[in-house]
Amino acid sequence: MSSSTDWGPIIVAVVLFILLSPGLLFQLPARTRVIEFGNMGTSGISILVHSILFFCILTILIVAIGIHVHAA
Repeated sequence: MSSSTDWGPIIVAVVLFILLSPGLLFQLPARTRVIEFGNMGTSGISILVHSILFFCILTILIVAIGIHVHAA
C-alpha cells in the first residue's frame, strides 16, 4: 500500500510563514508609520495583522485555487 502525501499546502504554508514574518520584509502596522520595510522589529498588533494575512492568503491559495504537489 503506497500513500502519497500532498506537499502543496505544506510548501505554501512554510513559504508564507517566512515571507509574512513581521519585520522581515515589511511590518504592518509599524510603530511610527502605517508600514515599514525591513525594520526587523515587531509589536503585538503587527503579529495579529500578519497572522490574519497569513491565514487569509493560505486559505485562498489552498482551498479556492487548490494548490497540490504530489510526490512520486
